[in-house]
Amino acid sequence: MNDQKKIGTAFVKSVQQRSGLYGSSKNLNEWFAERKSNHVFSLQQIPFSELKNWSFETKTGNLSHCSGGFFRIEGVRVETNWGNVPVWEQPIINQPEIGYLGFITKDIGGILHFLIQAKMEPGNIDLIQLAPTLQATRSNFTRIHQGRKPLYLEYFTDKSSSKVLADALQSEQGARFLRKRNRNIIIKTEEEIPVYDDFCWMSLGEILHAMKQNNLINMDARTVLSCIPFNVDDVTANTGQLRSKFGISFLRSLSNKADSLYTNEEIISWFTDQKFRYELDVKRIPLSSVTNWERNEYEIKHESGRFFSVIACSVEADNREVASWTQPLVKAHQKGLIAYVVKEFNGVLHFLVQAKVEPGNFDVVEMAPTVQCLTGSYQDSPPDRRPPFVEYVLNAPQEKRIIDTLQSEEGGRFFREENRNIVIDMQNDSFDFIPDNYIWMTAGQLKEFIKYNNFVNVQARSLLSSLNFK
Repeated sequence: MNDQKKIGTAFVKSVQQRSGLYGSSKNLNEWFAERKSNHVFSLQQIPFSELKNWSFETKTGNLSHCSGGFFRIEGVRVETNWGNVPVWEQPIINQPEIGYLGFITKDIGGILHFLIQAKMEPGNIDLIQLAPTLQATRSNFTRIHQGRKPLYLEYFTDKSSSKVLADALQSEQGARFLRKRNRNIIIKTEEEIPVYDDFCWMSLGEILHAMKQNNLINMDARTVLSCIPFNVDDVTANTGQLRSKFGISFLRSLSNKADSLYTNEEIISWFTDQKFRYELDVKRIPLSSVTNWERNEYEIKHESGRFFSVIACSVEADNREVASWTQPLVKAHQKGLIAYVVKEFNGVLHFLVQAKVEPGNFDVVEMAPTVQCLTGSYQDSPPDRRPPFVEYVLNAPQEKRIIDTLQSEEGGRFFREENRNIVIDMQNDSFDFIPDNYIWMTAGQLKEFIKYNNFVNVQARSLLSSLNFK
């Protein structure tokens, strides 16, 4: 067995392990509750005038940090021939620096374990969620905030004593960030490393089980987990230990040997055609000149009250690199809906994937889930202007829902934003019409394209990572 297959097999074994937290007599919920009770956190919305080290620039009205680091809130004007709205303007987060999202793993008792942390982020629902070992922007790890360096940073900057298991630049939310990417990385160490407070070792099976709970595993952890290269070819022939029919179907779909409807070359041609067909012209403009948006003492908001607003918050956290700070956050005014519709073709599970244009995309389109929208996109819209397949997803009976949970967006920039995450198994249903910007792909094909930059968007990656073949 070659080295890459050994790595993929180690991940599979870790999925099949559900022994609980290594080195602790507590289960996950007990440990997590203990970590929350051991800290003091507070979050309060404040007027913009009380922001420290942040201000609106005189000429542009852009909201920026005095150091020039972290991020800034700017304006963009967007023109596109994709969707129902050809031109609009909006605020957007401009954070050009690339950060780390990384897991340290270690073989413990023959099972690969992940070092996970209970991390406070100001925008998190319930403030604390489970996060990767390292979650840090360049401004954080270069210590622009003049605070402590992030724990375990040295294991990622000096990999001489570790092995890289997965490593890719991955995009962030294209509707809110302007061409933002983070380095998603998983490393393995043979060293004995300290396990600090708020950190614990978990098998991948334990993490995936925890993902069934609402708003427990944060988005940064989910996107890194989506990069895992499973080697399922050695277990697809022996599925007796799998618990569900869907688990067996998903496992087979992950295989590189799966009989897919389209080859990878055909998918690349389809994707290239989408980039050729659709236009995306994004111009940066001063925040003060963005039309249909207004600013008052406490928020920047759309005149309709829809979409999102920019607010200011004061934060205290006794376990962060800096104990207190202020910052802007983006506050969603509507919940989102993220869904895959899946169906077996020739005995192989396929995912209905769309090519979606968003203003912050690097290259016009990225592969997105079957449905990715805000509730306002369908609640008050006539049927012909609603996103494709949204009615099918919302009306699917319970027995066809493989997943139906609420999951949060990234808490460092977004204020308590959550999306309903659903996976629907169509079974014997069929669609009368599938738009040209949609295509059926196996799980293995999605995994293959996740290896590369700017193919699969963060919503598609995060939802895929929550599926379990155990």
